[in-house]
Amino acid sequence: MHISAPTAGRRCCAAAVAAVVTCSTALAGPGPAAADGTPTPAASAPRLDWHPCVKGSPFDCATARVPLDYGDPGGRTVELAVVKRKATAPGRRIGTLFFNPGGPGGPGTVQMPQNYAFFPREVRERFDIVSWDPRGVGSSTAVKCFAGSQEAQAWTAGKSTGVPVGARQRAAWITAYQDLARRCLQRDPELLRHVSTADTARDLDRLRQAVGDPQLTYLGISYGTILGATYANLFPGTVRAMVLDSNWDPQAWTDHGSVAAARLTAPLRQGADRGAAAVLDAFLGLCGSATAARCAFSAGSPEATREKFDRLVRRLRTDPVGAWAYGPVIGDVVNSLYSVHPGWADLADRLQSLWQGRAPEPSPLPPAPPVRDPDPYLGEEQATAVYCGDSPHPRDPGAYQALEEASAARAGDAGRYWTWATVGCATWRAVAADGYRGPWNKPTAHPVLVVGTTQDPATPYSGSRAMAEELADARLLTHHGYGHTALVNPSSCVQRHESRYLVDGTLPPAGTTCEQDTPPFPAAEPRGAVAAGEGGAANILTSRP
Repeated sequence: MHISAPTAGRRCCAAAVAAVVTCSTALAGPGPAAADGTPTPAASAPRLDWHPCVKGSPFDCATARVPLDYGDPGGRTVELAVVKRKATAPGRRIGTLFFNPGGPGGPGTVQMPQNYAFFPREVRERFDIVSWDPRGVGSSTAVKCFAGSQEAQAWTAGKSTGVPVGARQRAAWITAYQDLARRCLQRDPELLRHVSTADTARDLDRLRQAVGDPQLTYLGISYGTILGATYANLFPGTVRAMVLDSNWDPQAWTDHGSVAAARLTAPLRQGADRGAAAVLDAFLGLCGSATAARCAFSAGSPEATREKFDRLVRRLRTDPVGAWAYGPVIGDVVNSLYSVHPGWADLADRLQSLWQGRAPEPSPLPPAPPVRDPDPYLGEEQATAVYCGDSPHPRDPGAYQALEEASAARAGDAGRYWTWATVGCATWRAVAADGYRGPWNKPTAHPVLVVGTTQDPATPYSGSRAMAEELADARLLTHHGYGHTALVNPSSCVQRHESRYLVDGTLPPAGTTCEQDTPPFPAAEPRGAVAAGEGGAANILTSRP
């Protein structure tokens, strides 16, 4: 779960074609189902004219045009920016693997190329890997609520970052998000009503048809898991293989299908605050067990390092180090727990600099991928439009201070961060016109593979257990490790099981567990991955595209 979109595509978390391919529109198939299950009019598959994203790039780009409202396929259309990396062993190619990098608001045209090397080798060999900027996001027809970059920057500068501290900052946050909601409604209210997860699932089915695959092969991480689950229940007959990595609990996401104002925010219903607190505690404990050479913030023992952290954040409330005040630091800490390598060591370096009263050097940006737009506009309104339009939240901005204190009582500083992460929903009034709130148990053509990491700072392992239980036919693969998603915190064991499943449908045996390849702050060479219960798995795919 990463609902606050980064300010630049190159900061996104971490996610070759020899000829131009023109796809037929004859594969449209049946129309999608509405939220109540009623079929809606069919829309033809979009045409994809692939071309190198930039000269010499191994990635190809295309633009797909789809209906804004699938209930009115002849009306207004929106554009989807799409990217592809062709299978590296074309003679053994199976089909297309669609990838969603999470968010909401993750630009797949940037994050898939950035994360391409993390995909298992056999998956890269056997599949074209395709991703896209979902409607409302990035280089697709995007939600943009400001007249230009200067206006957007001025809005951002009007509030603190990370966590508001004190009555003045809390009021500034609430005022800023009230202003954002007003601006967005004035600019394009029709688009706001049609950027839901269900709309994006319908787009995904059109893209599947456009590449010529009779069934969908899909990998979704974080928010991409709720997108995958939505697709699986709107189009259950077209699921060939689906990997959902670091899952959202569908019932918590929809507040059990309610359309009324919720008592808790979606992250608090998911338990993201407690998950982040547990991983932060593990970070400090493991850092304290390491030498200062391996973890710069180590105070020589877990207990001393935890106390050192508590003293630091208390000090930053009244004595910031330049721009590094309590709020921005807590935001940085939580987000830096997502990727263990190099994220945890870099975080320890920054904390140690702050401890010594020095402003930390910013971490270097990842290299820009060779794509059409490696730095698209990703204003906060894009994630907000999806998140707040889809999921119920408290509608009283004044309730958030009490929610913060309650969350802090159970999750400390991480609770304060996750409480305020969705305060924009309190005054957001645009609701998805045709969202999906369940049921989640429609039988799919083939089983789904659910991957959950036990120490995840954004989507707790409980969410993956819940996803596996909610879906009609799913197998849970447990990743014993740290960080957000097994994709960017690799386990050779997880990759092996994912590859076998995606290639020929072989599910891991029930109860299989895997270990992370490289633990945090390793003292020696990375340890090898192990798996419990390998062998004896059944092939569950009866056909391939």
